[in-house]
Amino acid sequence: MPMPPAATSLPPVPRWATLAWAALLLAAVAVYLLGLGGQYVPTNGDELVYTHIARLTAASGHWLPLVSELDHMRNTKPPLLFWQAMVAGNWGANWNLAALRTPSVIYTLLLAGAVAWTVQLITRQWRTALIAAVVYLGFFCTFRFGRTYLTSAPETFWLGLPLFGVLWHRLRPEPASAQADLGWLAHLGFGIAMGMGLAYKSFALIAPAAATLWAAQLLSAPQFSWRTTFQTTSKVSLSALIALGLFGLWFALDPDPSAVWQEFVVGENGGKMSNAQGYWHTALRGGGFSIWAQLLAYVQNAGLLALLVLGVGWVGLRAWWRPSTQDRRPAHLIILLVWLGVWLLVFTLPSQRSARYVIPAMPALAMLIALYWDRIANGWFLASLLLCSVFVGVMGRIAWAAHDVGIGSAWELKASLLATAFGALLLIAGVAKPSWTRACTLASCLLFYASFGLTTAPLNGAAGHYSAQTISQTQGFRIAVPSSFNGQFERFQFQLPGNRFDAYDGENRGGFDDAANTLELARLLESHDAVVWLQSKPTELQPPCLPGCTVLGSRWEVKGRHQSGEITLANVWYPQQWLFRPEWLVSRAGATPAAR
Repeated sequence: MPMPPAATSLPPVPRWATLAWAALLLAAVAVYLLGLGGQYVPTNGDELVYTHIARLTAASGHWLPLVSELDHMRNTKPPLLFWQAMVAGNWGANWNLAALRTPSVIYTLLLAGAVAWTVQLITRQWRTALIAAVVYLGFFCTFRFGRTYLTSAPETFWLGLPLFGVLWHRLRPEPASAQADLGWLAHLGFGIAMGMGLAYKSFALIAPAAATLWAAQLLSAPQFSWRTTFQTTSKVSLSALIALGLFGLWFALDPDPSAVWQEFVVGENGGKMSNAQGYWHTALRGGGFSIWAQLLAYVQNAGLLALLVLGVGWVGLRAWWRPSTQDRRPAHLIILLVWLGVWLLVFTLPSQRSARYVIPAMPALAMLIALYWDRIANGWFLASLLLCSVFVGVMGRIAWAAHDVGIGSAWELKASLLATAFGALLLIAGVAKPSWTRACTLASCLLFYASFGLTTAPLNGAAGHYSAQTISQTQGFRIAVPSSFNGQFERFQFQLPGNRFDAYDGENRGGFDDAANTLELARLLESHDAVVWLQSKPTELQPPCLPGCTVLGSRWEVKGRHQSGEITLANVWYPQQWLFRPEWLVSRAGATPAAR
């Protein structure tokens, strides 16, 4: 999409304004660290699958082969992702969620730094650079996938390094006509960086990564020539071969390369190009997997900042109909648009489409929004501010409801309500003073993330964990645990460490009658030392096995999936009725592990 040229030299900004944005960036960093080890941070179900594989591989004492108890989910990702967790968790000696997630946060903060540095080179203004970093950290996809133990942060970092390299090269102070092309040594480094990215996610990412690197260099060159095209193509081809060679080391090092081929290449990657309903049916009429949904991937990834993405898009559409006053768009603008366009284009091709696939291009979007920050109409920011304020208010209500059922202390409730009150002040300030609307919007977005952390903080304490006595009482048990998704049972490694867990479908038993639930629990108790049982319906005030069983412990759990009709207009204001439920750890009365 054509964009009006962003000014590369902006008017001076008052020092206090720069310091205010620096303070907001520091607040964003603090928000990313808040509750990092929590069990209810925004994440993806794959995190527990990866944790499971990393834990068992570490327990084996070997780097390879990867180890898993899940069928067909051993070589689900390249080994570098699991090696990272094994090192971060000290081979099991420091196995906690905060340790496993810390590398992702480091990668994300490095990316925010690269985004800020690049925009500073473009504008020579730290205010705009800081805005770019805060916008990147404000994207919901960054907050959700960039601070948890997933592939997004490392793959975005390593696959983005070559593009940052091209940007920094084009932004050197000498005239564009005097700039030499990036040499073979630089492309050797690009190949290593891309290879690291592939070793975290998949060899398939070489397609968008190499295509973006190739197009960014050619289209941002001062002038076109066949000689430059041939040289750039050769250099990028070398980078791609180096990257694929690094990824290929997996086959050379793994004792079972045929399993890697079948499970990862054929199963994990080949399956994304096929669909039982037919490729074109899914592409055109596949709902969330359609091409039309994928075209909104950047909007979806932005979360509460989605309207800003639409706003900067509107700036580009308006520029489409206006003649440019320059013969050529700035090189940095071309590179950013290529970065966004190629990734989006490539990931409209697989039959399995997802907004997650274009996360490696989100740094470019953050820079684009910052560069056109003052040209995006204030209405887009005002609407975003209102949206953020609603979500901050919702978190305050959930914190209040949690306290009503006995979750959290009075001080924890006060902290959440104080955040809600601050959100109201940001809304008033942003509406009353238009010059503050933009800053208040980003601050309110970050405040929502902070409110989420404050609201779930009590569940990271005594209310959401079994007591130390319960944990010491259940060492070496075989425990049946509810799990409705691959690897979800792995969360109990952090709740009840030192035991063996068998998964059963117990997440949503509200559709079963009391007799069926009692029978199912009795069956599980017969074959296990203990059972983790979730409340199946609000009327179930105690485990259905009582008095024929012993309650070893209990905790509060957040219900993630709901039955149709469970949330209505009548109870939506009362989340204590549908969001929280007790979880009990029970065993047969008088039974001991030795008797099994």
